[in-house]
Amino acid sequence: MNKQQTITINGVTYDAHTGMRVEEVAPSKATPAAKKPAPATAHALHTRTQRATTLSRKHVKIPVNVNGSSAKAKPAAKTPRSPMIRKFAADVAPPQKAKPAAAKKETADIAPIKHPVQHAVAHKTAHPAKAPAQPRPAKAIKHQAISEAMHKAAPAKHAKKPFLKRHPRLVSVASASLALVLLAGYFTYLNLPSLSVRVAAMQAGINASYPGYQPSGYSLRGPVAFSDGQVSMRFAANAGPQGFTVNQVKSTWNSAALLDNYIEPKSGGDYETYSDSGVTIYVYGTRAAWVNGGLLHTIDGDAALTRDQIRRLATSM
Repeated sequence: MNKQQTITINGVTYDAHTGMRVEEVAPSKATPAAKKPAPATAHALHTRTQRATTLSRKHVKIPVNVNGSSAKAKPAAKTPRSPMIRKFAADVAPPQKAKPAAAKKETADIAPIKHPVQHAVAHKTAHPAKAPAQPRPAKAIKHQAISEAMHKAAPAKHAKKPFLKRHPRLVSVASASLALVLLAGYFTYLNLPSLSVRVAAMQAGINASYPGYQPSGYSLRGPVAFSDGQVSMRFAANAGPQGFTVNQVKSTWNSAALLDNYIEPKSGGDYETYSDSGVTIYVYGTRAAWVNGGLLHTIDGDAALTRDQIRRLATSM
């Protein structure tokens, strides 16, 4: 091979086209001090048979550096590449020791594949089908239904609302009725004397009436007395023994006949006359008399009534 097809770098000859090593050349004569003895060739090393030896690794120790740390191989320096070479061979990586696990995995046998039918049989054996539930007797079903119904009905009984909340309309009607009854009773109590006089007047056969005006400090005392053609009411003082009686008697007299036949004999000529609303009232002492509606009205008693109270009492009947 001529020199134009090779190139020498650091004493090593390479093919200029492929970049492969061709041969080793001796270093230049300019550096005689750096000369080294040429390595022995393979033929010289194997001129005789080498005796076999067994390496006992348990007696071999890891080389230790001066600092005490284990020696580690330094990475080999990369060979410089010439710019004239366009293609280079791939770097050959040092052989790595195969891992035992990987080797074992590679040498392991492939497990047999189960047949689909065998797989289905194994699955059916591991998961047996459930047996169909047997029908329950009618008696057991009936008892269970009764128990569930009683269990549901028990809380409903405890949670039953009060009667007032379940019937609000009925409560409203009852309240309104009670209010009406109480109101009617109150008005009846207030009008009880007037009702008593009306009943007595019907029994007596006259058109008697209850006075609309009642002197202060006096109230009706006892039942209303009546007889044929006559009704009598007694009023007593609330804080004393004094009182007066109002009598209503059927009569055909007029004011003149009353004066001649009743006032003159009773008063001895000492009386006073008052006229109000077409009614003539004769007052003498604490007593009085007047005629109205075919009835003779008289007031008798020891009550200290004023002239104005007697006049108002007479005009209110």
